[in-house]
Amino acid sequence: MATKVALINMKGGVGKSTLTVQLAWQFAAYTNWLKRVLVIDLDPQFNASQYLLGVNRYESLLDSEHPTVWDIFEEFSRTPSSATPTALDPNSVAHRVVRFQRGNYIDLIPSRLELAYTLRNPAQKEALLQRLVARIENDYDLILVDCSPTESMLTTAAYLTSNYILVPVRPEFLSSIGLPLLVRSMDDFHQQHQGNHLQLAGIVFNATSAYTPEETLSKQSVRQLASQQGWYIFDSEIAYSRSYPKGAREGSPIFRTSYARQKQASQFHTFAAEFAQRVGL
Repeated sequence: MATKVALINMKGGVGKSTLTVQLAWQFAAYTNWLKRVLVIDLDPQFNASQYLLGVNRYESLLDSEHPTVWDIFEEFSRTPSSATPTALDPNSVAHRVVRFQRGNYIDLIPSRLELAYTLRNPAQKEALLQRLVARIENDYDLILVDCSPTESMLTTAAYLTSNYILVPVRPEFLSSIGLPLLVRSMDDFHQQHQGNHLQLAGIVFNATSAYTPEETLSKQSVRQLASQQGWYIFDSEIAYSRSYPKGAREGSPIFRTSYARQKQASQFHTFAAEFAQRVGL
């Protein structure tokens, strides 16, 4: 069975999508891992989908009517033109992004803007993603779920699907205040789904910089909350670099982005190694 990790923070702009894509490339491409990786884009803003595929390839995928994560949640929806819903073939949903010579690969279940409309009628849809993933997870070693920053049915779907939660936090005030909301969200989930073994793999400080006063205060606040909850904070931090947004434009991981410094690539690889140890890869 695959190791399934959801990347979440109840605050947007902390780098969840970038981190998801970078981890996918790390574990699929580096020779010390060579994993079969699936990325599930669970955000209506579909940033991870565009990052992995590029704008043109992503739009072509939608034009071809390839299933997206929206189709998973709407599989059993009834419409006037379809009184009997058609069952979704789980093997048709994942799109092959890249395949390597040694048999490892990155697949993507893409998102689309219409996923937001699913939230208007979310009843009894929380477990649909978990059920589909259970049918295909033997094809993967690692499944990464890029989550929306707003508490919703999609959050519950990510929790039900995952073994672990990874929380990226920018060391700034507005980023760290989303953590108490995450505490409440996870507490509510465990109360409603007793027996579920979802664990928090840890908090990673993302997009750190040399602005010491604000970062120091924010990190202290995060560490205090983490200590109260018994949450792990990664020793490795990910420094801010313009190469990450440039990589998104180029559709490249940090270690292939043009003119990216080796220091940035090495730093992210160090974090990935610590992450692998935390989740047992």
